[in-house]
Amino acid sequence: MIYRLTFFFLLIAAGLPLSLSAQEAPVLTEAVAAQLAALPLRCINQQFPNKTSHTADSASDARLLPVELHPAFYGCFDWHSSVHGHWMLVRLLKTFPALSNREQIVKVLDGTFQKDKMAAEAAYFTRYSVGNTFERTYGWAWLLKLDEELATWNDASGRRWHEALQPLTVEILRLWKAYLPKQTYPNRTGVHPNTAFAMVFALDWARAVKDTAFERQVIDKSLYFYKDGKATPAYLEPDGSDFFSPSLEIADLMRRILPTKAFVTWLDGFYEERSIARICSLPTVSDRSDYQIVHLDGLSFTRAWCMKGIARQLPANHKWKKRFTTAAAQFLTQTLPHVTGGYGGEHWLASFAVYALE
Repeated sequence: MIYRLTFFFLLIAAGLPLSLSAQEAPVLTEAVAAQLAALPLRCINQQFPNKTSHTADSASDARLLPVELHPAFYGCFDWHSSVHGHWMLVRLLKTFPALSNREQIVKVLDGTFQKDKMAAEAAYFTRYSVGNTFERTYGWAWLLKLDEELATWNDASGRRWHEALQPLTVEILRLWKAYLPKQTYPNRTGVHPNTAFAMVFALDWARAVKDTAFERQVIDKSLYFYKDGKATPAYLEPDGSDFFSPSLEIADLMRRILPTKAFVTWLDGFYEERSIARICSLPTVSDRSDYQIVHLDGLSFTRAWCMKGIARQLPANHKWKKRFTTAAAQFLTQTLPHVTGGYGGEHWLASFAVYALE
């Protein structure tokens, strides 16, 4: 509780608005970045508690420790949280080169980005009978986001870390290119398997590294899944453990694919007023010590980043532009003070906060 209050007062000191009536979204300052970075720094090398999501092929295999299964990404409770914790640290180093905890961040990243560790991570996907479905596609998406961050950084350490990551990136890309033709239906869930979220990160990566073949795959499949969507029932959102808005993730993807005029026409048909009202309402988080209920804090961050991106795409006079901008600011100001306060949120929420703030 003391740590959470420290974070709360740091937000105030950094000049972040914290009232529900705030019209402008908070921004990421260097002081807040250092405070957020402390969270993955504490858990990247913390092995327990751990949710391995491992399908064992034998009794001896079932007894393997998390660090034996995943020598690089064993901490932060689960594989994907470790991956996006690493993404966050890289992103913060790029954004704030003089960050106060820079030396600690570099030491942690040096320990992770080792070629032998990444080769072992890549081998996991073919070593086990259902390894090819591990972290599909949520963890895959965050891995490509991490690779994108390193690939677009003109920095000696960044280039070294990027080179070390390549065995795993190549394997994830191979799996995804093989999977897309077989994916007949999208996952519209508000948790990890959500297809639209993963397609967003996949598309961003493909464009950043100029993989035009994969970009075309993602675009074609996205249009197949979502182009004809109308009157989405977002008034039913959220489910009790959602950290994604299924409807907003689709809209965030489509804004990347459709020309602006076509996107506005699509968006106007996709949402009804009752759905807009629902997704602009702050989720109720009744118990932040509950590892599932605390997902709803993540929902505030993902709604914020989707709404910010969509609002930028909309013309100045569009009826939802200001509404989305205002709602995004409210989601951020009301949720940032709750990033700390229990391991159920601390092992992952900071990454979502950083992405939403930017």
